[in-house]
Order: sequence, then C-alpha cells, then structure tokens
Amino acid sequence: MTAGRVSLARQVLVLQLLVLTIVIAAGTVLAIVDARRDSDSATREEVVGIAVSLAQARSTADALQSADPTAILQPETERIRLATGMDFIVVMAPDRTRYTHANPELIGQLFSGNIDQALAGETFTETYAGSLGPSIRSVTPVYDDGGAIVGLVSAGVTRARIGEQVTRGLPIILGITAAGLAMAVVSSWLLSRRLRRQTHGMAPDELRTMYEHNDAVLHSIHEGLVVFGVDSPDVADVVNDEARRLLDLPAGPVRRTDLPESMRDLSPLSIRDEMHVTTNRVLVVNTDPVEFDGRVVATVLTIRDHTELQSVMGELDSVRGFAESLRSQAHESANRLHTVITMVELGRYDDAVQFATSELALSQHLIDRLMGSVHEPALAALLLGKIGQAAERGVELSVSEETALASSAPLSTTEAVTLIGNLTDNAIDAALSSADAWVEVTVHEVDSQLVVRVADSGPGLSTEQFAKATGRGYSTKEDHRGLGLALVSQLVARHGGTIVAEQEPEAAVVVSIPRTGTRGRR
Repeated sequence: MTAGRVSLARQVLVLQLLVLTIVIAAGTVLAIVDARRDSDSATREEVVGIAVSLAQARSTADALQSADPTAILQPETERIRLATGMDFIVVMAPDRTRYTHANPELIGQLFSGNIDQALAGETFTETYAGSLGPSIRSVTPVYDDGGAIVGLVSAGVTRARIGEQVTRGLPIILGITAAGLAMAVVSSWLLSRRLRRQTHGMAPDELRTMYEHNDAVLHSIHEGLVVFGVDSPDVADVVNDEARRLLDLPAGPVRRTDLPESMRDLSPLSIRDEMHVTTNRVLVVNTDPVEFDGRVVATVLTIRDHTELQSVMGELDSVRGFAESLRSQAHESANRLHTVITMVELGRYDDAVQFATSELALSQHLIDRLMGSVHEPALAALLLGKIGQAAERGVELSVSEETALASSAPLSTTEAVTLIGNLTDNAIDAALSSADAWVEVTVHEVDSQLVVRVADSGPGLSTEQFAKATGRGYSTKEDHRGLGLALVSQLVARHGGTIVAEQEPEAAVVVSIPRTGTRGRR
C-alpha cells in the first residue's frame, strides 16, 4: 500500500466504529429517558393508589370530623408513608390547612399546590415544586356519609427520590452498553481483518485504478479469457469480449454449460495448446490454475482463434500432398524411363514399347475415368494425388465405379477438397494398421444429396471414439494433428448434413449433405 494512504479495510473499521458508537450512545440515552418516563408513570400510579386508599378509609373521614384530626391522623399517615416510600402524605381541610405532614413544623400551615380539581370531586396528579422541592403528587377528596367533601388527601414523591431510583438502574444500562460496544469493536475488527485479506490492504483509489486498468485490458486483448473461481465453479467470474465472440456466448452471466461441449469438463490442471473445434471455429485452448497463499483460487481458460491458420495449413497440406505426389510420380517416371532406355540398349525394342505403352495406358485410363466422372478438376487432381501418396505408403487407394460428380455444390471447391482430403488421409492412416491395406473412395449424388463414403481396411472407430473425433480433434497423433474428422464435422454441420461411422461390412465414414433445402449457418 502506498505510504500515506489509508486502506479500505481501515476506513471501514473507523467508519463502522463511529456509527456503532453513535447508535449505542443514542440507544443508551433513549434507554435512560425511557427508564425515567417509566419511573414517572409508575410513581403517578403509586401516589394515586395510596391517596385514594387513605381517602376512602372510614377512619380518615371520622378523624377529619373529630376535635383534633392531627392527633389521630399524623401517626397513621407517617406509618403509611414510611411503609410505602412516600416523601409526604398530607391530609388537609378544604381550606388547605394541613393536619399531617412529614415535617411536623408545617402542620397547621396552608398546603401549597392545586386543589381545585379535588374540590370539584376529581382525583388528579401533577408535578409541583412544594415545600420539599419538585415532586409528583396526587390530590383526592374525602367524603362524609352524606357525600360532602370534608377534607383532601395528597401523597407525593420528590423528583430527587425518583432520580435516585433511576440512578440505581444505571449500572445495568451502562453494563449492557459497554457489552454492546465491546461486541461492536470485536465484530468490526473481524470484519476489517476479512476485508483487508480480500482487498490485500489496498486503498479505495488503488482498488478503483486497478479495476479500471484490468477492465480496460480484459476488453482490449485479442485472446479469449474465461475465469472460473473455486467457490463458484459453474459460473464464470470473468469473461472478456473476445471470449464471448469466439465461443458465441450470450450476454450476461456465463455458466459452464454455455461453453462448447468439449470445454465443459476441462481439467483444472494446466493444459497447453489443446485443439478444440466448434461449429464455426478451430480454437487453441490453455488452462492454468491460479494460486494465492498456497491454495488454488481460480482456473483461467485462455482461447486463441486458429481457424484461419488451420485453413491455411489445410491448403498447405493439400499443396504439399500434390507436391509429394508429383515427386513420387517423377521418381516413378524416371525409373520407367531408365528401364525403357536399358531395354533399347539391349535391343529389346518390342519389349520396351510394350512396357512403356502399358504403364501409360493404365495411368491414362485412370485419369480419363476420373476426369469423366468428376467434373471438378481440383477434386480429380486431389484423388489422383492421394492415389500416388497412398501407393508410396503401401496402401492401395481406389475410386469406386459409382463415383460420379457433376458439381461439388453446395460445397465450394475448397470445402470439397477439405472434406474429401481429410477423410481420405484419416482412412490411409487407419488402413496402415492392417496387413492388406486398402482405401476406397466414393463420391456421388443420391436422392438430391451429396454423399461421400470413404472405406478402409482399418479397425474402424467405436461410437465413443467417433464422438470424440468429430467433437474435438481426438487423436493419438502429436503436433496438433488429428483434427480431420472434427473439421469435417464442422463443415457438415454448417451445411445441415450428417456424418456417421460404419463398421459393417467394412470400416467407413459416410457424409451426406443436402443439395437443396435448408442449409446450416456458414
């Protein structure tokens, strides 16, 4: 972290502690105020109950009508006052003259306070600053047998006593406050520690700058990038624009099921330059685990577009095949020419003519048959070249008599070369595993469909192997070879065709592409 900058975790800690302290302090004040209010309410109920009970007692009315009310009432009211915790209980005449009081010196003097409501027959409470200081008091009338008011009773508790009661409850409130504040400090510290670990102690400005830079880099690089976190392995944490383009991913969150099927179960361990074929592209895929503090936190999937390069490589392979075919034919022609010359030198003229014309007639017959049945010169040349290549590798390659093709439509010439060339190369490789190696190619039109069938003497592919081969360039070959069937499958899918593997009566791959009707996406 840059010197002088406060980390995000520390800022959050300070802010959280400040907010919690204010909230707890406000709660404490409210608790004290509420306790004071509850205490006042309870005091009002208590003074009313005591005053009314004393006023309704028959002995109180009789004492008020006696010759010396003080002598009778003062001892009794003091006993009740001390028993109930009242600060004063005053029994008075309707003219305010006190007959009883906690301070005997005030007996005979006038009661200070409001009595009008009591004289009107009501019981009421008020807060009043009397002779003992501010107090909560109640005043209620005393009736004789005839219903006339013969006196009043007032009971009260001073504010000082109420304050003492509230103060006695303060330690509990303050203890709860302290415990809450301690818990707030501990929880804030734990949260700050977790946040510091997650943000690596960086300040908000540093986090913002890093996010802006990372976002700009992710959207500008020309390599697809998908990141899956260990905690959420089924939903990508990061997907850049190039990855969405290369994998045709939808907008919004990307799930693992949105990836091409061959990429859904990739190993979380390192993978280097693995070839994957999607409907429209050939992709080079790498995966790398990302470690932090000795544990794997994510898996990074990088994707490069290999489509154009693969197309160029395919064309280069075709040209190389043609060149190899021409080389082998030139070599064979040189051998034949030397043979003819030797025969002439030995005077075997008839044998020389017969040898030269028989080989020429055989080659010319094959060329004439292919050019007559296959009207695409590039395809005819491809098949002738493959025949030579196969022969050089010890494989007999033949073009069936059923082969007849006026046009490669709906395939372009390049697509047709890719299709037939890859199927033929795979068949030659497979046939090499048998003692009597042979390959047979058939290209014709059946029920408005372009059908290509390439059979060989090899063992064929199982259903599982064929699914892998057409899905992702599965092969035991090195150097990223073995994409042939995957490229063929990609091409067939674009044109809405089908590709199947047969094992009876011989191993074969059959491709059918409709010449009319709906075509796949190109």
